[in-house]
Amino acid sequence: MTNLKDYDNAVIKFRKNLKLTMLPVLSWDFYASNYEDIKRTEEDTVSLLNLVATNSWNIDTDILDVKLKAEKNVVVVTDTKLNIVFATKNMWNMSQYHPEEILGKSPKMFQGNLTSKSTLKIVSDAVKQKKPFEVTVVNYRKDGSTYNCWIQGQPVFDLKGDIVNFIAFEKEVA
Repeated sequence: MTNLKDYDNAVIKFRKNLKLTMLPVLSWDFYASNYEDIKRTEEDTVSLLNLVATNSWNIDTDILDVKLKAEKNVVVVTDTKLNIVFATKNMWNMSQYHPEEILGKSPKMFQGNLTSKSTLKIVSDAVKQKKPFEVTVVNYRKDGSTYNCWIQGQPVFDLKGDIVNFIAFEKEVA
């Protein structure tokens, strides 16, 4: 019996000397959800950088990093005919659409009766003039509910100076 008591005391003494921090089980759930967000953002970054390389974009990729990682914007890229060719995975959080659901479609799919025609004209004129724009527009989610979407868009040129894509950084705002 003394051997067991000595063993227990040795284990207690050993554990007290360890520099471990005990965490509640719930903290692992918090970590796991953040980890998934970080993982999705990294995957989006790799995909976006592949798009940059494939289309020879003449763009500072540090800006993409800031907009995607630090500011957590939704990023949507269209071709010159304004068909969506890329969207980040966080598109779901804002619009209830998965990126693969909107590929090949026009951003007009997010518009509806409450979307301001004058705001859309600002966007249209900027696209025609190949100039950057910044607007807030009423968009529609997949379930039909509305949200205010801040959009900062700009044309993307290749290394030769030809326009190859348009990119928009978006965020739901109050």
